[in-house]
Amino acid sequence: MKQSGNFLNVFTVFVLLLVCIEMSWLQTLRPLEFGLSDFLVKIHARSTQPDPDVVIVNIDDASLARMEDKVGSWFWPRSVHGEMIEGISKQGPEAIVFDLSFVERDLYRVESDAMFNQALAGKENIFFPLIRLSSEQDKNGPKLSQIADKLGLIKTEFSLPNARAALMPPLAVATQYWRLGTVNFLNDIDGVGRKYDVYQNLYGWLMPSLPAKVVSALGYQVPEVEHIVLSWGGAKNPYRRFSYADLYDDFNRETPLRDPTELAGKIVIIGADASALHDIRVTPIDSLYSGLDILATAIDNLKNGRYMTLLPMWSYLLISLGSIVSVYVCFLLRINAISVGVSLLGASVLGLLVSYLFLSQLLLLHLLTPLVLVWLYYFSLALREYLIERQSRMKAIRLFSRFVNPLVVKELVSSEGLSREGESREISVLFSDIRGFTSLSENRSPQEVVSLLNRYFTLQVAVVFKHGGSLDKFIGDCIMAFWGAPLDDHQHAVNAVKAALEMAEVLQQFKQELGEQDADFDVGIGIHSGPAVVGLIGSDQRKEYTAIGDTVNLASRIEGLTKGVSRILVSSDTKTLCGERFDFEPFGFYKVKGRAKDVELFAPTEAVNISDLEGPVNRERV
Repeated sequence: MKQSGNFLNVFTVFVLLLVCIEMSWLQTLRPLEFGLSDFLVKIHARSTQPDPDVVIVNIDDASLARMEDKVGSWFWPRSVHGEMIEGISKQGPEAIVFDLSFVERDLYRVESDAMFNQALAGKENIFFPLIRLSSEQDKNGPKLSQIADKLGLIKTEFSLPNARAALMPPLAVATQYWRLGTVNFLNDIDGVGRKYDVYQNLYGWLMPSLPAKVVSALGYQVPEVEHIVLSWGGAKNPYRRFSYADLYDDFNRETPLRDPTELAGKIVIIGADASALHDIRVTPIDSLYSGLDILATAIDNLKNGRYMTLLPMWSYLLISLGSIVSVYVCFLLRINAISVGVSLLGASVLGLLVSYLFLSQLLLLHLLTPLVLVWLYYFSLALREYLIERQSRMKAIRLFSRFVNPLVVKELVSSEGLSREGESREISVLFSDIRGFTSLSENRSPQEVVSLLNRYFTLQVAVVFKHGGSLDKFIGDCIMAFWGAPLDDHQHAVNAVKAALEMAEVLQQFKQELGEQDADFDVGIGIHSGPAVVGLIGSDQRKEYTAIGDTVNLASRIEGLTKGVSRILVSSDTKTLCGERFDFEPFGFYKVKGRAKDVELFAPTEAVNISDLEGPVNRERV
């Protein structure tokens, strides 16, 4: 027990260290964690409605095909977008947000760019994307202090005055119309995007994302964080879409056919998700999710304060450590491993349910990693408990198979009926001693004597086992066996007498094998029934499963009285317990050492209900 406790302590400390390393550094379970949270998020998104005031004007495949005859193939002249701005602005949108790149001036259609900028004049609610290049190119970029006002960078107390950054502003747009922000959708280690930038820290200068720029300009509070975890709404393409070509055609009709207020008060995102333009991303909702809907989701989240909140990593570490310590205490207190497992299963189901319910409160819980870690710890301890128990059972089988039929031992172990502690039981004890052993050994070598004895004992022990008896021990050339333990046997007296009768028959067969020169070889069998203490008895170094008490002593004395009287003698207690199962011949009363009263003895002469015992056993006094 002490060694088991020491192992449990050392192993638990080792596991706690591994948990700390896993959660703070390795994070090998993150893909599984993301997979579960994505599954829950996807289910939750179906019941979440996106903001109806965020809409998309989409350049889809149909728009590219229809516009080709009017304005040519992609890229279109920017005057086309100017016309779109004029048409949308007439309806009074809250904002127009371009998800299109205008980083290069059109040198071949200068007048087109000029018309585009003319459309921007006087409008304060039009926003454009700013592209952040790789930080490796920052040394070639402009000084941030010189372009901060134009780009809308926010200076902090940590701003480096000489810092440079590689950026690509929309050069086709006149600087007085720059209302810029980045469009950075962030992928996790599994390649799935779940977060969107709010502010990027460029050497102490904060560069807002396009959603943050739009929402802030509209007067909404924007959190001062690097990024947010997006809260998704609906399924794929959740935001209302308008075909770019449909709107363009309607704006150019003398008499428009569409509702002239359908975009009033809306945040209108203009972009392209035509298949040829490949503006798709992998998200928890779908592996082919439009970049336009991602931008719309980020604007929606910031506008309505509906982004997800995450618990700090240390909180999950505490949950993991606390859960493992709880399981440790259960095993330390020797609480049944199945009960611990059922409780842990209930806690796991409850944790997953809470994770889903908390999504409605915009709290994204990552409980899979703590659950997996505590389950691995539990299974390790449970497996060890099983192996220890199995080893103990196998040891018990090996131990008790020396005394009891191995099939009986397996039944005992499987039913957990095996008791190794001493207990008082009503049993029948049989002693069988060889007569004429001296003459047997005089004419044979020691090796032959041992071989014959082994053969004889093997035959007789098989009879004991056949009738459900337990072999106690060999005492020289004497066999001691008993019935009624370790399995309960209400017919222990009957089975003991049946075994004695068959042992007498086996003796006759064995004597035939010996030949006429060993005619004096015989046995005496004594049986008595009564209470005895049965169990593993002995020293710490060696214990034997045996029976002790007055019942055992009397059975041994009765066996000693068989010589010259009868091959088998049983006490009146045994005879009474056998009832009408056998015919008994009385042999009178005998004085027995240690007994004040004489003991009445009987010999079974016929097995009334045992058809398999015939021949000499039934014809002569055994």
